[in-house]
Amino acid sequence: MKVKYFHDTGTALIEFSFQPIIETIEINEDIYLDLGSEGNPVAVTIEDVNLPDLYYEQIEGTESQLILHEKTESSL
Repeated sequence: MKVKYFHDTGTALIEFSFQPIIETIEINEDIYLDLGSEGNPVAVTIEDVNLPDLYYEQIEGTESQLILHEKTESSL
């Protein structure tokens, strides 16, 4: 999975796989779902969103990891 965030437009793109996109469904004016050839989600685009920090939790078996990415002065 790959997450891209475009600060200039406030758009988040979450790619679940790199399969070719066959169809895009508009969920509402700010959310679009891209589907592959078998109808499986390939990506989702969310517009007009503010993501100052990104948090996600990865679950593997009985363990989970919380991974936090914060902007620091050295990463600006």
